[in-house]
Amino acid sequence: MVAMFFGSMAVSDALGATLAHGVKFGRSGFKKGRTLDASDVALLEEAGIERVSAVRFEPGDVEEDAAAHSLAKAVAGPGLRVAEPFTGRSNLFAEQDGILVLDLERLQALNQVASDLTIATLPPFARVAAKDMVATVKIIPFATREDVLARGLALTEGGPMLRLAPFVGLRARLVQSATSATSDKLLDKTVEVTRQRLEAVGAMLLDERRCPHTTEGIAEAVAASLAEGGDMVLIAGASAVTDRRDVLPSGIEAAGGTVEHVGMPVDPGNLLVFGRHGDIPVIGLPGCARSIKLNGFDWVLERLAAGLRVTPQDIMAMGVGGLLSEIPTRPQPRGAKPGEQAGATMRLPRITALVLAAGRSSRMRGANKLLTPIDGKPLVGHVVDAALQSSCDRVVVVTGHMQAELAQALAGRPLTLTHNPDFADGLASSLKAGLAAVPADADGVLVLLGDMPDIDRRLIDRMIAAFSPADRRSIVVPMANGRRGNPVLWSSAFFAEMRELEGDAGARALIDRHEDQVAEIVVEHRGPLVDLDTPEALAAYLENRK
Repeated sequence: MVAMFFGSMAVSDALGATLAHGVKFGRSGFKKGRTLDASDVALLEEAGIERVSAVRFEPGDVEEDAAAHSLAKAVAGPGLRVAEPFTGRSNLFAEQDGILVLDLERLQALNQVASDLTIATLPPFARVAAKDMVATVKIIPFATREDVLARGLALTEGGPMLRLAPFVGLRARLVQSATSATSDKLLDKTVEVTRQRLEAVGAMLLDERRCPHTTEGIAEAVAASLAEGGDMVLIAGASAVTDRRDVLPSGIEAAGGTVEHVGMPVDPGNLLVFGRHGDIPVIGLPGCARSIKLNGFDWVLERLAAGLRVTPQDIMAMGVGGLLSEIPTRPQPRGAKPGEQAGATMRLPRITALVLAAGRSSRMRGANKLLTPIDGKPLVGHVVDAALQSSCDRVVVVTGHMQAELAQALAGRPLTLTHNPDFADGLASSLKAGLAAVPADADGVLVLLGDMPDIDRRLIDRMIAAFSPADRRSIVVPMANGRRGNPVLWSSAFFAEMRELEGDAGARALIDRHEDQVAEIVVEHRGPLVDLDTPEALAAYLENRK
């Protein structure tokens, strides 16, 4: 299916080929995915390596990253963000809290096009939080054929296959019926659990009223709740519903509503009553909804909270996967919000951008280079703005020399300024000052130098896409013209070692120490190598921009 060459080839014939497997020689080596240039071939020959495992693309091949990104952008609908590709994978993330809506038929068809093209998603109607991963597009070989990709893209002509339905801020009212045996403590607990359950999906509880557990009592309370306005009425009955003619559904009908469905194939949650009064859902809660544990009502509530209409057919379709009790993979974590399940959620890494801007610019012979205007804003502003536009969780700028002037130059930007009083001690002191301002829950830190104006949002996002400590990609560095440059993305696992650094050497020694954890991002421009340390370098840079 793929025309590209894959296999062993002589190093002498490997110019322009891409390594299928890494090559070790001396204290270093080349990693899988590196495209060999003339200097690389010379190093391999000098090391005595005669053959490498590599691929060579042919006309009609679409390289894995380009194919994955193209397909991911085509399947992604509103509310989803497509991450930059890495190793043939492009991930899709939720931009806000909501429910994932899938076109199952076309997604299944896409995975049937060819083994080259794959997409894995969360289940239909999964509840997700902002920055959660909802899907991943993966190209299996190093490249796929143009015609194969075209067949996959053709399936997207009818529109996106995935979208996020964001929570719309429903307003609900609660009715509770009671008998002489119903305790106030139980009713009070139900109010609090219901409030928490609603708030977890962006909704709010407007009020609660109590009534006798009779058809007339429920009808009067429901009618009063409807008259006061809102988007939904919830009823917690004093006893379980055992028949469509029972007190609770009869009360809904007596209030002028319609009972559309009684019961659901989800356990716990079987005894749900779903009705409407015009367009307003009126729902009889199963008894298990008095607990924070996940139950069938949560699935109905989540869809309604995302503005999705729920029908009896939807409720009946919830049976597959609807056995929620006593399943080891769904233990209820302590302190969980109502309806939440245990288990790690894949999400966009929490990365703090750490911009080092404390130096004295001594090689500039007087001027502070970071304040030099380029295209209408200071040099340091270009780096900071790239970080702010990226997927980084937050931006921390370390100041030192001319602290007040830098703060003024960056005023109005949503960032954290932290001062390094020991900036004269060298780069390591600024690195440590910055790490002190990084949140405890950060997965990593992207260390940027304030004098590199050609670092852009896309490079930062590509580095974050490559970051995966679980896959031994705990340090991510850009490669330009065969050389490693800046910025560098570090896993939080290295923070302790970074705090031990001294002087002006930065963290480069740590890269050598942990070479097996390094992932390289090849960049087609020289941005990662361009820092403006001298008046001559700055003048040349400005001249080239004309």
